[in-house]
Amino acid sequence: MKRPVQSLFLISLLSLTALYAQEIKKTAIQTPWAEEVTAENVWKEYPRPQLERKDWLNLNGHWDYAILDKDAPRPGNYQGKILVPFCVESELSGVQKKVLPEQQVWYRTSFTLPSSWSGKHILLHFGAADWETRLWINGEYAGSHKGGSNPFSFDITPFLNGKEQEITLSVWDPTDTESQARGKQVLNPKGIWYTAVTGIWQTVWLEPVEKTYIADIYPVADIDREKVVIKNHIKNASEHTTLSVKVKSKGRVITEKSVNANSDLEIPVKNPELWSPDHPFLYQLEISLFEGKEKRDEVRSYFAMRKISREKDALGYERLFLNNAPLFQYGTLDQGWWPGGLLTPPSDEAMRYDMDMLKKMGFNMLRKHIKAEPARYYYYADKAGILVWQDMVTGFETARSKEQHIRPEAEKDWERPKSSADQFEKEWKAIIDHLRFFPSIVTWVPFNEGWGQYDTGRIVKWTQEYDPTRLVDGVSGWTDRGVGDMNDAHQYPGPGMEPAELNPGRAIVLGEFGGLGLPVKGHIWNPEMRNWGYRTYHSTEKLEQQYTELIHNMAPMINKGLAAAIYTQTTDVEGEVNGLMTYDRKVVKIKPEKLNKLHALLYRHPLRATEILPDSEVRPQTVGVSYRNPLRGNAAVKELFTEKQGPVTVKKGEEAWFLKTFELQEIPRNLQLRIYATGDIKVLLNGKPVVEKFLRTKRHYDEINLNHHISALQKGNNEIVVITGNVKNDMETDFGLYTYPDK
Repeated sequence: MKRPVQSLFLISLLSLTALYAQEIKKTAIQTPWAEEVTAENVWKEYPRPQLERKDWLNLNGHWDYAILDKDAPRPGNYQGKILVPFCVESELSGVQKKVLPEQQVWYRTSFTLPSSWSGKHILLHFGAADWETRLWINGEYAGSHKGGSNPFSFDITPFLNGKEQEITLSVWDPTDTESQARGKQVLNPKGIWYTAVTGIWQTVWLEPVEKTYIADIYPVADIDREKVVIKNHIKNASEHTTLSVKVKSKGRVITEKSVNANSDLEIPVKNPELWSPDHPFLYQLEISLFEGKEKRDEVRSYFAMRKISREKDALGYERLFLNNAPLFQYGTLDQGWWPGGLLTPPSDEAMRYDMDMLKKMGFNMLRKHIKAEPARYYYYADKAGILVWQDMVTGFETARSKEQHIRPEAEKDWERPKSSADQFEKEWKAIIDHLRFFPSIVTWVPFNEGWGQYDTGRIVKWTQEYDPTRLVDGVSGWTDRGVGDMNDAHQYPGPGMEPAELNPGRAIVLGEFGGLGLPVKGHIWNPEMRNWGYRTYHSTEKLEQQYTELIHNMAPMINKGLAAAIYTQTTDVEGEVNGLMTYDRKVVKIKPEKLNKLHALLYRHPLRATEILPDSEVRPQTVGVSYRNPLRGNAAVKELFTEKQGPVTVKKGEEAWFLKTFELQEIPRNLQLRIYATGDIKVLLNGKPVVEKFLRTKRHYDEINLNHHISALQKGNNEIVVITGNVKNDMETDFGLYTYPDK
């Protein structure tokens, strides 16, 4: 009699565990598209536009769900309905509960196959589910998958029976309690870390195929030789299996060729129309698979003729080239988060809106930050003409961040355990395999700011060799290891950059800067949490003024080799209010037409900059220093300064005055200050105050445009004084001036 009592107790305990799963507070805001989501209209678009078949079945909609202990058996009863493909924690899922690492989510749904699919192999596709997924079909175990950001599928044909089929699924996610690739998800969101996402978060769907079918198509364009190579993966091909490809331009067939299955097909494209942000031209593909003379499969696809490379420009700087011409790339840090769906956009239209708005604002690029989007996202980037830098979805264990989150000054990478490294590399390869089709993606970014960074040289080299058609920004921010195509600085608010002279063979980019915040009342995710930006303002006018100043500060840097820049960020996200749009996308903080006009400054042809007063970043320079006030009014008394080699360390709590002198034969039309300092900074140019602001320089020199103060210069002798105060930590101080020609 004891055993039934124990079983009843266990069942009751599991039920209580599920019942008291922590509910997440309702969000205060929603996007316009979220307000229109229903089970009948949720994500009905074809999910794989790069390889499109006519027949398919969408399984999005209401499924049964249960949240149970991780070790609990498959549930007999479920706790309610969840709207797939939204994750359990999201409001749009209809559940909005927190899932702990000691728990897992169970799903159940059923479907009936169309009679026309009889005799076909049935593939069950998941766009993404976070993190470890196990699948049963009609009660039989069908397989598993690890990874939260890449699509996966199962051939479920052997498990089918009868008319109605049942899917049972379990998903377990350790979030930030382990070191798997989890992006910005944490169990306790704050600062730059967001709400956890567990379970299905992209479209689930079925498609019928023959035993022999087209599994993958990968076009590789070569604009220099005017051709495209169609790489293909055909499942279960024989020596009699052939692939026939039609290339269409503007609806007209321009070429048709065939090749044996799993062999590269080289197709000439004479006088190609090149893809670019200004002209995102796509060629169409119609692809048929034959076994002898019998057609076995047919898909539609597309490709673009475009080339991305790193080359020297006429000034001798390494630049990012598109189609053999230098192009300054300017975009936003694009997190891809949504108040109602978290990682999942509420609709295809909503997802497109962000990119359309960026184009209107005059950006030609975005950095997809620590997230891999659904395939349709990149398809639309291809169509709209947006260059994409694609991050790996990195991660580390929060409790062991001192070991796994590599600091900027760290001499060595994290010594990652082999099993963890193997899983990271498996997921990174899967993301590249999935996304390398899309021509809008021009740069891979394996690591960000030391998050789980390990064996950097090997990972970057592997990425470059695995996809030689794209550039690799090996480490975005912080811990550069001298590898990859770029040296990528992060500077908030900035702007700043590493000197091109110290980075031969690499392009100089500003991978993150800005982060100017504006909280908009009525459009805040959670008014009770800290809502912040790297600098926070409280009026649209002040935000616009400061953003304009940032762009004018950055534009001259292009003349010294800056090849790309990424502003933080597209939208507000949870507690971050530094977006150009609010989190609900209902307020655009600066008018797009104003931004478009402002950004035009960045796309002008660069001209050579000239040093007026060298700083000490590359070679030490002499500077006068005083630790007691050496000014009479605003004029420097030179005898009160002591000459030292820059940069000079100012200790915490000290006040210091720095003096440099220079001669001018002619008055320049443009003037730029480079400064490395922290605290309250005041700059005097021939006694005239030209800068008075708080700086928090880290690792890279800040740049400040002084064109409005050209009148302070004079022919002959000039002097510049920098005053530092309110210094919170020991900090090196240095500065210099340069000029550049008018456009």
